[in-house]
Amino acid sequence: MASAPTHIVAAAAIATGFYRPLVPRHLWLTAAALAVAPDLDVISFRFGISYGDLLGHRGLTHSLPVAAVLSGLLVLWRYRDGAGPLPARQVWLFLFLVTASHGILDAFTNGGLGVAFFAPFTGERFFFPVRPIEVSPLSVDRFLTGRGLAILASEALWVWIPALVVGSAILWYRRRRGSLRPG
Repeated sequence: MASAPTHIVAAAAIATGFYRPLVPRHLWLTAAALAVAPDLDVISFRFGISYGDLLGHRGLTHSLPVAAVLSGLLVLWRYRDGAGPLPARQVWLFLFLVTASHGILDAFTNGGLGVAFFAPFTGERFFFPVRPIEVSPLSVDRFLTGRGLAILASEALWVWIPALVVGSAILWYRRRRGSLRPG
């Protein structure tokens, strides 16, 4: 898996495509939480569920169908009328992309069993052909070591810098087009 800060960095890059003045801050906080939420599946280990099971790590919680349903439920519960100038359908798309980005980043890592993108319809797990991101350990204790710094360096190179470049380009383009105004 990529680390929690890296999932949030990716969410911030995605947010540049949806940013408008007057969008409530709670939408950005919700997105940050959704960016890391799929890794709540690590609790399954405490219940004896193995890594490769549907409910195991990188299983159901990392799937695209779950990202779609979770985003839809959040829109119905909290963002039925949108979020400030963003209509509900754009809020759904933003939340879906942020949640889905988690599994996508994990599929670029060099460890684990792959990501069950299409669970619950199939338990097949996938990696991308190129896997440059160093896999982050599942525990905070193991992350707070020298290896943790190497992981952050890998993530900075392969995620943070590209996210900064892409996010900056999107904001620059949107400013030139005049689409950062309210409404």
